Amino acid sequence: MKSLVRRSATALAVAALATGALATTAQAAPATADGGDPTLTDVYIWATDVNLREQPNTSSNVLAVRSKYWLDAVCQKQSQTVTDPAVGTNNWWTAVMELSGSDIAWVNNLYLRGGQKIAGVPDC
Repeated sequence: MKSLVRRSATALAVAALATGALATTAQAAPATADGGDPTLTDVYIWATDVNLREQPNTSSNVLAVRSKYWLDAVCQKQSQTVTDPAVGTNNWWTAVMELSGSDIAWVNNLYLRGGQKIAGVPDC
């Protein structure tokens, strides 16, 4: 049953990818990862001033900017390679949404805890 709920939540979230915009009414994330969708993997932006984008590329519109922040990860996929001299290079992007719920935004995995490809986050 939990698997069915997770697949349904993931399918709904992936379907929302086409809508693009991050809800402007989303509340700040709690200090811990509690409170998000239990069927999704919580991810943490460890850096400051990280752009959450409409699509998984740096030319896409910035929907929000977050610093040291918890989000729910919907799925991840390879797209544009991002290089940050202070951090490294990565071409994996994760579709995320606010723990309190929101539309989907994309963040490069360079700025998320978990490595190049994040364990527990399904491929899109």
